[in-house]
Amino acid sequence: MAEAIPLSRSAPTAGHILGRKLDSIPFSRYHLMILGVIGLVGFVDGYDLVMTGSLLVLAKQPLHLTPTEIRFLAIASTMMVCVGGLIASTVSDYWSRKAIMLIGVAGVTFCTLLITLVQTAEQLIAIRLVTGLAGGFAVSSPFPIAAELMPAQHRRTFSAVLEMSLAAAFTVLPLVGALLAANQNSFRLMALPGGLAFFVIPPLLYFAIPESPRWHLRRGQPEVAVDLANRIIRRAGNRVPPLTAAALGVNPDAREALPPYWALFRSGQLRWTVIGISSYLFQSIAFFLASVLLPKALVDQGAAVTLSFGVTSLVFAASIPGKAFTGFLMEIIGRRWTICYALLGSLPGLCLMLVAHRVASHAGTVMVIGALITGFTALSAGTAARMYLSEQFPTALRGRGHMFGESFGRIFSGVVAPFLMAPFTGSPTIFFGTMLVVASLGAFIPVIFGRETVGQLETVTESATAPA
Repeated sequence: MAEAIPLSRSAPTAGHILGRKLDSIPFSRYHLMILGVIGLVGFVDGYDLVMTGSLLVLAKQPLHLTPTEIRFLAIASTMMVCVGGLIASTVSDYWSRKAIMLIGVAGVTFCTLLITLVQTAEQLIAIRLVTGLAGGFAVSSPFPIAAELMPAQHRRTFSAVLEMSLAAAFTVLPLVGALLAANQNSFRLMALPGGLAFFVIPPLLYFAIPESPRWHLRRGQPEVAVDLANRIIRRAGNRVPPLTAAALGVNPDAREALPPYWALFRSGQLRWTVIGISSYLFQSIAFFLASVLLPKALVDQGAAVTLSFGVTSLVFAASIPGKAFTGFLMEIIGRRWTICYALLGSLPGLCLMLVAHRVASHAGTVMVIGALITGFTALSAGTAARMYLSEQFPTALRGRGHMFGESFGRIFSGVVAPFLMAPFTGSPTIFFGTMLVVASLGAFIPVIFGRETVGQLETVTESATAPA
């Protein structure tokens, strides 16, 4: 259970009272609508941001891509996602959570729409650089929003829905590319659905998703926070009494100065920052090695091209039910043990993929079974790991902390790890052996060094990180 500091020692703060009220709202069709909108946002973001692999194949001939241009295009988007995330992390507690996500989603979808007009390799690379920059705002912002809008017991549902939407996009995109491969304008047609979302998703996000009452309270706006909380209560069916400004206690309108960025690394918070980043880092290494290098690794190890793409699609398809199951476990056994289960559970699958080349007559079957196990476990760990990362920070640091954590971790998992492993994809022992080691280490970091965070955010983070 959470290492909560008992609230009976002193009067509960306005933040605790607001948090209790938000956590007491029963799940309703309104929460389901929020889940649906964010799930759609996740699908569109996933579709647009992981388009690089398909563009490398489909745009090579029409745009006459050189080897140098192909190499730069391969890392352009992911590299700029890290940069954009670090930029967003510096402003995300000053700007509203929804504003950060709107900027990111609008930027990503608009840049994807521009792909339909691309005529040269330089134009395509430039667009993917800007897409990645906007993606840094978009990919991490849903989790601080979910942590502060959804009742504590339903954050697992949000996390599972968002991750399943991402996995669905990762599964659908290669199929769309395959269907359009014979067309000279295939890469433009592939980008069109994601680009047209620019006219739908940002307006839907603006009108359907409320601002965070917690964020407004921290900014010394109790009336706005109360109004937002009561609006959520009304839309959820008025099944709990409304909140009043008087209930927030003495002097609720005292604006709390945001701590400096370096508070992420101060005594009392540094441990949780490191634990959150580490928990995300190890599971995301497994994800990026699979999404970026698995097709190349299988081809280099002697598999047919069709088998390599088929196995990759199976990995992500298996992660869809895997993410749902991981979301279910998050509230049953806790975030830490769910991450541990997901990473340790992938070891049998990774072992099968490692030894598949040794059983020549059954190599395909062994590889497919291993891929299904790995997708259901390791590639599904993000459901718990990303929410666990967001819950490591108090409200005043949550936006900056989560975005910094994902961006910093992605530098190593999405850029450095694939770059270092690319020369060794032809060796099953090195490639899958590295994934085995990473999964084994990542499974125990949150269990041994972390704390459980299932509970009210103010109890778990605000009190636990406050000075003695």
